[in-house]
Amino acid sequence: SKTILLDDNVQPMGPSAEFLKFSIGSVSSDKILEKVYYDDDLPARAAVLESYNSGLEITRIQRAFSIGIMGLKRKRRLVPTRWSITAVDSIISLYLLNNMVKKYPLINEYRVFEITKFGNRFIILMIPSAWMYELIEAWYPGTLWNPDTQNIAICGDWETYKGRQTYAQIGGCYYASRLAVSEYLFREKRQAAVLVLREAYSSYLLPIGVWLVRECVREALSMGYVKFNTLQEALEYISKRLKIKIEVWKKNSSLLRFLRKQENLIRYLV
Repeated sequence: SKTILLDDNVQPMGPSAEFLKFSIGSVSSDKILEKVYYDDDLPARAAVLESYNSGLEITRIQRAFSIGIMGLKRKRRLVPTRWSITAVDSIISLYLLNNMVKKYPLINEYRVFEITKFGNRFIILMIPSAWMYELIEAWYPGTLWNPDTQNIAICGDWETYKGRQTYAQIGGCYYASRLAVSEYLFREKRQAAVLVLREAYSSYLLPIGVWLVRECVREALSMGYVKFNTLQEALEYISKRLKIKIEVWKKNSSLLRFLRKQENLIRYLV
């Protein structure tokens, strides 16, 4: 079949054909996953965290979660790849945030990170404030998730210090980006409010998975940052790095609106 499969629930699949012959060679197992598999008294969440803390790659944990080798013996289930990826990203990021990051001191400046890859540009703004997080995506006309030929589609989700109670409408990208951000703050032993802005240009014809968001944000956070003394200075710099006007981002950002309205106790102490 020369047909390319595009579906919300699976990664893009190219041309396919029937097997004429199939054989299995030697099989090797990972000691970490082998331990998790045979420990059928270990809940799935604990299995994910144990694998992560043992240094296993995120993608391998997600595959293991998907094929049902984690969790209590009678509750193990196959999990669609899309949901296993998001589940693992969410479990690990919440663990890092609630147990470590939210207990760390705040950063003492505004930090801006940036990366452009595969027709996507990411800007990450870190603000010296208690943990909050927001991801806003702007999809240009001609991209798969925006069939409109004229207008840019903008969507986003956010959370306050208390976290979320519902699934993010923006989907798995939200949790993939949150994992990358929480890992960075954990390494830095710092806390911050984080705004992630993404422009997906028309050259990004075929989405290749939420892993792209996680790995791009990870790479951006490993490349160093530009620092500023005020939010206004940081936003002025960002306005020069993105194609969409900064006023549009401000209008669509719940996090920035919240910060503008929030009272600062320090003003009453001076």
